[in-house]
Amino acid sequence: MVAGPKLLHVITTKGKGLKKAEENQVTYHAPGKFDKLTGELQKKRIGANEPQKYQDVFGHTLVELAQKNKNIVGITPAMPTGSSLKYMMEQIPDRAFDVGIAEQHAVTLAAGMATEGLVPFCTIYSTFLQRAYDQVIHDVAIQNLPVIFCLDRAGIVGQDGATHHGVYDIAYLRCIPNMYIFAPMNETELRHMMYTAQLGLNHPIAIRYPRGRGVQKKVADSF
Repeated sequence: MVAGPKLLHVITTKGKGLKKAEENQVTYHAPGKFDKLTGELQKKRIGANEPQKYQDVFGHTLVELAQKNKNIVGITPAMPTGSSLKYMMEQIPDRAFDVGIAEQHAVTLAAGMATEGLVPFCTIYSTFLQRAYDQVIHDVAIQNLPVIFCLDRAGIVGQDGATHHGVYDIAYLRCIPNMYIFAPMNETELRHMMYTAQLGLNHPIAIRYPRGRGVQKKVADSF
């Protein structure tokens, strides 16, 4: 055995052992109930007039705002589908950034962009912003930079599981200097908050909203 440090490079296959999960890694990341033998997903019954998901309201609103405001950028740490930044990545790919599972980098990148006059919407699941707590304080809040944190999965998240419950964000953000916290009561308020934020604020804000569908069958189109 040769002395000294060793580097082991392992290539893994997400979903290994279940053919459908290997073929469709995004869907089977958090599939809900499925047949353990066949891998078939249990179909969800969704009515025609069901409200939109909060994440989709965020995603579509961000695209709408970015088409009018050339300074808007979107950032996510490996959550483009769950947070619905995927819509901006599809329609305005040069201004939407997935930095991988690197929440600290996502926050610092947003801070740097804000110093250059851009309007960064940093979308992260509430529970995972905890990983970047130091960066939120030192790179954003102490410098009072206008970063807009959009915290999906605030509160209890159901089948996403215990690791995804966003139950601490109010407590850990309220004690940070210069930070303002918003919690929309419905989808229209979420749109209005995003619109107001991109007009130009002189401090960081966090907009927290829950997992799943909203409460309005009709969301206001205008701001």
